[in-house]
Amino acid sequence: MKKMISVMLAGMMALGLMACGSAGSAGGDTIKIGVFEPSTGDSASGGKKEILGMQYANSETPTVEAGGKTYNVELVYADNGSSADKAPSAASELVGKNVALVLGSYGSGVSMAGGPKFDEAGLAAIGVTCTNPNVTAGNDYYFRICFLDNFQADVLANFAMEKFGAKKAYCLGENGNEYDQGLVAFFTQVFEAAGGEVISDSFPTNNSDFTSYLNKAKSENADVIFTPVSIAYAKQIMEQAASLNIDIPFLGSDTLDDNMVLEATKDTNLRLYVSTFYQEGGSDTFDKGIKDYINKNSDALTANGGNDTISAVTAMGYDAYYVALEAIKAAGSGDKGAIKGAIPGVTWNGVSGSIAFDSQGDAVRDTAYIKTADTATGTWAFEKVQTGSSK
Repeated sequence: MKKMISVMLAGMMALGLMACGSAGSAGGDTIKIGVFEPSTGDSASGGKKEILGMQYANSETPTVEAGGKTYNVELVYADNGSSADKAPSAASELVGKNVALVLGSYGSGVSMAGGPKFDEAGLAAIGVTCTNPNVTAGNDYYFRICFLDNFQADVLANFAMEKFGAKKAYCLGENGNEYDQGLVAFFTQVFEAAGGEVISDSFPTNNSDFTSYLNKAKSENADVIFTPVSIAYAKQIMEQAASLNIDIPFLGSDTLDDNMVLEATKDTNLRLYVSTFYQEGGSDTFDKGIKDYINKNSDALTANGGNDTISAVTAMGYDAYYVALEAIKAAGSGDKGAIKGAIPGVTWNGVSGSIAFDSQGDAVRDTAYIKTADTATGTWAFEKVQTGSSK
């Protein structure tokens, strides 16, 4: 493989967090890993935190041994803009840069939109937190290390019934958003099968006033509000719910596990519970290392929302990088075809749990973390580990 100097990051400095990118590849051959993530748009906060985990892992392990040779590992970035319209061009950008495999994306919609480009190019992609089942369905080149939405919805529906004795749930998602609507549909199926009642509404894209929806949940005497929306929408919903003194418990999916959402609940009487992939305390070594990394680099601190609270997606990005290295080792080279062929047999004991792949290319996961917003301290508090009946 050619020697090359990593100039990719220079053009990405405007994104801030890219300044803490991959180790230099000036000496020795290089294997490039594509990073297909949103650095702009509604999901930028989550995307940046997911990238942060990959960057920390790359700083920790900047080389890989494959086929008796040592390769530098370079992260190559493409911003999918949190948009299904922009995702295909971002995917094509990575294909054109001859990456050996791809990591990402935060957001199922962009993963589904970019997936066909990877399929056409014979380039394997490993999804990190894209939970919609359709990401891997019909695409032999897409894998993922996270649990799926049917499992996540099962976990949250059962938690609502066990924790609150919930009989009536109000569900709110963005109209046309496959992630939101898929989770609402799965949640409804589980909740109604257990004898519960579900009331659902969808708000239009770019909506900023959620008052009528929140008041409806209150007037309908909902026991819980399930709103698996993007970070930007969740922040607005929490802020408006606080102003309306909504005392109904909120249930959120993994997208609500974000510092911006957490901040919106601080010094309020809101009750927010989210399902997620990791909680601080899961690995003392990882927790200390990533906090040191964040606090010693101003760009990393900015990318993490200005504090060192560990996001679950950061832990997942970290694990995804090491799964990628295991695939490269098993392939014995940076050949994209050999790497794709090696991924199904890869196993990894990560900070977020043990990772293996089923025949669909999905991760085998049986548990999720439930945590709650401690509104007095502005931190997440561990609630429980919840299992579900789905994969």
